[in-house]
Amino acid sequence: MSFEGSTLVDWHAYQQARGELGEGFVRILGYFREDGYKSVAAIEGAMRGASAAAMVIPAHTLKGEARQFGAEPLATLAETIEGIARYSVEQQDTPDEALEHVARLRRLFEDTLTLLEREASPVVPRRPVAGGGFGRRVSR
Repeated sequence: MSFEGSTLVDWHAYQQARGELGEGFVRILGYFREDGYKSVAAIEGAMRGASAAAMVIPAHTLKGEARQFGAEPLATLAETIEGIARYSVEQQDTPDEALEHVARLRRLFEDTLTLLEREASPVVPRRPVAGGGFGRRVSR
């Protein structure tokens, strides 16, 4: 499944979270980055170890944190992984069915995080300075 940049984040939910979190928004987004990488690594490790139980909590955590920022495709993917993991635990089986989802997880997380961080601290476009600006030759 491929997502266009504009579909990775529900910008209305993002702006709502930004408004609710206020000054703490950028700090919380930093926690999402840190926790997200840890969750993705834990899910990947659990998949390699065929441990459904070890997959449940990091998938659940990633799902909730992604939803907080309006990252619905990421939240949905994490929810799918969590559901498969929980079912596998109940059935006392390995989470093989989650493999294709886990394989897409890191890329989706990183693409989503890039968009969230870009929106949180956009680069301010520079306007040309009248007269050329410092260090620029004025054309005559």
